[in-house]
Amino acid sequence: MAVVLLISGPNLNLLGTRQPEIYGTDTLDDCVADARTAAEAHGHTLEHVWSNHEGDLVDAVQSARGRCAAVVINPGAYTHSSYALADALAAYDGVKVELHLSNPAAREEWRRRSVVAPCVTGTVAGFGRAGYRLAVEAAVGALA
Repeated sequence: MAVVLLISGPNLNLLGTRQPEIYGTDTLDDCVADARTAAEAHGHTLEHVWSNHEGDLVDAVQSARGRCAAVVINPGAYTHSSYALADALAAYDGVKVELHLSNPAAREEWRRRSVVAPCVTGTVAGFGRAGYRLAVEAAVGALA
C-alpha cells in the first residue's frame, strides 16, 4: 500500500461557490472524496493538504520525499507563478500529476503557462470534478 499525496492550492476551498460557471458546483470535499475513493480502489491511501499559502504547499511537497509514492497537485494560481513550488516538485523523485478543474489552455492568456508543468510526470486538466479521480488513476497507473 502506497501513499498518494493530494495537494490543493489557493482558493480551492471556495469550490462550489466561486465561479460555478467555470469550476462547477462541487466542493473541494467532494473532489477529495472522489480522489480518496480512487486511491483506495487501487489499495492505496490518500492524504490531502490544502493551503492558500505558497510555503505550506512547498512544505507539503517536501514532506512527500521518501514517504509518498505519488503527488497529485492542483496548484491553483501558483501554477503560473511559483518557481519555489516548481523547484520542490523537481526535487521529488516520485510520480507527480498536475491537476486543474478547468482547461487553462482555453482560458486567459496568463493562465496558459504553467511553471510547474516541466517538473511533473503529466497533467490532467479540463474534466472538472472527474479530474480528481482521473489524476489519481494516472498517478497509480504510473506506479505500476
